[in-house]
This record gives sequence, structure tokens and C-alpha cells, in this order.
Amino acid sequence: MDLVIDPNILFAALIKNSVTLELLFREDLHLYAPEFIFEEFTKYKEEIKRKTEKTDDAFEWVLKIFQRRITIFPQEEILQFTKEARAFSPDINDLSYLALAIKLNIPLWSNDRPLKEKQNKVKVYSTSDLLKILK
Repeated sequence: MDLVIDPNILFAALIKNSVTLELLFREDLHLYAPEFIFEEFTKYKEEIKRKTEKTDDAFEWVLKIFQRRITIFPQEEILQFTKEARAFSPDINDLSYLALAIKLNIPLWSNDRPLKEKQNKVKVYSTSDLLKILK
């Protein structure tokens, strides 16, 4: 299954060390994201380290694993879809993720309830939705 991944899924995988982390490494899931997803991730590095009690080395190791697991799309490749996403996005911060989902014609993996409930152009699966689908 192909999915655009929201950065909060990465945060959840690290902080909760839960089933989300297991899903991230399923071979039948192919994950995609805009290129700046890791900029967002590193922006909150200190907070993540504090919540997870990870060292700098452990954080960098996990980041490299995530980088290998997720196929990145340059912003230029999704710009033309941003206008369409802007028309229905409940949050401006989600534009690039929605635009990439439109470009690839695939669902978005996000636990952001408004993103799922306040628009109907892009299918949004929560982690619990994916668990049900993949069983």
C-alpha cells in the first residue's frame, strides 16, 4: 500500500515507541513525503530527545532509518498541486502533504482528525484505520 506520511506519525513512532513504529517498517507499506519532512522532524529534535530520553547519536540513527524508509519528493514536483490542496485543506501546514497525495493519487497517513473530517478530496487513514486494513 502506498501512503503519503504526515510528520506527526514519525513523532508518534519515536515518542510512543508503539505499533506505529512497527507499521513504519512493514515491507508492504511504501511511504512518501515532501522533502522538508525531515526539517520539521529535526526542528523538534530537542523535544523528541527529552520525551524519549534518546541521545544525539540515537536520534540521528533513527532519523537515518526514517530517511531510508521514506521516498522524498522535491517541493518543485508538488507545487502545481498546492493550489488544488489549498482549496480544501483545513490547515495550511498540511498543504504539501495533501498536494503530494493528489500528485500520487494515494491516501495520506495522519492521525490529524480535522484533516480527515474537514475535507473529502484526499483519503486520510489514521494508524488505527491502517491496522484494521492491514489485518
